[in-house]
This record gives sequence, structure tokens and C-alpha cells, in this order.
Amino acid sequence: MGATRTSAFLLLALANLLWSGNWVAGRALREAFDPVTLNFLRWVVAIAVIAPFALPRMRGKWPAVRRHAGILFLLALFGVAIFQSLVYGGLRTTTAVNAVLLNASMPMFMLLCSWLIERERATRSQVAGMLISIAGILVILGRGEPETLLQLRLHAGDFWILLAMPVWGVYSVLLKRRPPELGGLELLFVISLVGAALLVPVVAVLAALEPPRWPGAPAAAGVLYMGVCASVLAFAFWNRGVAVVGANAAGFTVHLLPAFGTLLAILLLGETFQGFHALGIATILAGVLLATVGGRARGKP
Repeated sequence: MGATRTSAFLLLALANLLWSGNWVAGRALREAFDPVTLNFLRWVVAIAVIAPFALPRMRGKWPAVRRHAGILFLLALFGVAIFQSLVYGGLRTTTAVNAVLLNASMPMFMLLCSWLIERERATRSQVAGMLISIAGILVILGRGEPETLLQLRLHAGDFWILLAMPVWGVYSVLLKRRPPELGGLELLFVISLVGAALLVPVVAVLAALEPPRWPGAPAAAGVLYMGVCASVLAFAFWNRGVAVVGANAAGFTVHLLPAFGTLLAILLLGETFQGFHALGIATILAGVLLATVGGRARGKP
């Protein structure tokens, strides 16, 4: 059982690494696509990649899809259609620092959603781990200087990203109700298909109002990364990890995202690694370790 949980947390960490690249790409492509179209193209790529592998496994499972149509619709709505559209919309007008800071609030919303939907209560170690991880994020965002945090300004995009946090919390909690007949790949394929279909009317209206431009090679590469790495691989890793350890414990691993984002900025943007980076990342990892290893949530397993 211990090895299984360790593997699950490794998958959750990898999901956050891939998602941190998605935030970088989303900010870079803010002028190339509107948020909903970017989200739609991302999932079209994902469906094209998944379909050859998922369709053979779907034989005989479509009756289960119909039986569980309600929960699958909700997973697609919250996890595919709404969440990332809100994030891409927010990244158009907010700074990367503000976006990462708001993303750090996700575990708190996941705890709240777990309590509201499943009546699952957090342990003391999970609450303590969350607070320690947030402290580490603030160290990085403030560059080791607390007064820097007081200079942060809110942008319109901050509210869209903040709104996205409970949306993801609902998605993660509802994963516990996924159809048992569907494996991870089949589940991802179905909710990707449904989520993309939900975006079609909005994309059509936006295209009618303003004809889309053909993206250049860098923009196309960004969409491919989003579709393959941030959608197929990351969602598969996340779904499997949540299924093993639960939404509460998995939620704390999202504090790894800003840590990975810092490392990616250093590697890809040539920023200097400084002492506050090391202190912040070490604090984040300590909080995640305390929250995930210190004990399971009381109430439902």
C-alpha cells in the first residue's frame, strides 16, 4: 500500500510539472488565441492523440457511459470546458506572479469542496502542511522580502483565475464518483470529447465575430504541448493519483506547481537561482510532505 501511495504522489508531482509549463504557454499565447478557442484547440489535439488508444478499450463500455452520463458531463464541464478557459482568460490580463499566487489557493478550495460534497474533513497535518506550503510560495513571490508582497496589484484576470480554483476543486472531488468500468485512458477520452463538444458553440460564435488567424510555428508548438503534455499526460497522472490518495491529499501537491514554475523560469528564461528560491522551494516541499504523509483525512476514506 505504501508503494502504491508513493507512486501516486509521484504521478501527481509529474502532473504539476507538466501543468506549470501549461501556465507558461498560456501566458505566451495570450495574443495568438482567445481563451476559449485556445482551450478548444488544446482538447482537439488531446482527443486526436488519445482516440487510437482509447477507442479499442471502449468496446462494450458505452452502456456504462450512458448510465453514468450525469457525472461524466459534470467532469467534462468543470475539468475540461470551464476551468482552463477561465485560466487562459485570466492569463491575458494578470501578471505571472499574481496568477501563481492565486493558484496557491487551490488546496483550500479543494478542502472546502471535499467538505461540502463528500463531508470529508481535513486532518491537522493537512491544514498545517497547507499553511507551510503557502509560506514557501510567499517567500518565492516576495523574493525573500515581505514588503514586496505589499506591492502586488490586482488585475481583472486575477478574478478569473480565482474563480477557476473552486471549479477545479469540484472536478477533483467528483473524480471519486467516476464510473468504475472506465479506466484512466477511457475516462480522459470521454470527458475530453464531451468537454470539447461543450466548447464548440462558444468557439463558433467567437469565430463569427472575429475570424481566427492562422497561428505561426511557435503558437502551434505551444498548442501541441498543451494538448499532449498538459492534457493527455498530466490529466492521466492526476486522475490516477487522485483515485489512489483522494482529493484532499492530492490537493496539497499543487503547491509544487509554483516551485516547478520557478525552476522552469530559471532554465528557460535565464533567471538567476538565488537563496530565496532554495528556501521557498524547500518550504513548499516540506509542507507537501507533511500534508501527504502526516495522516489521512478523517471521515470518508
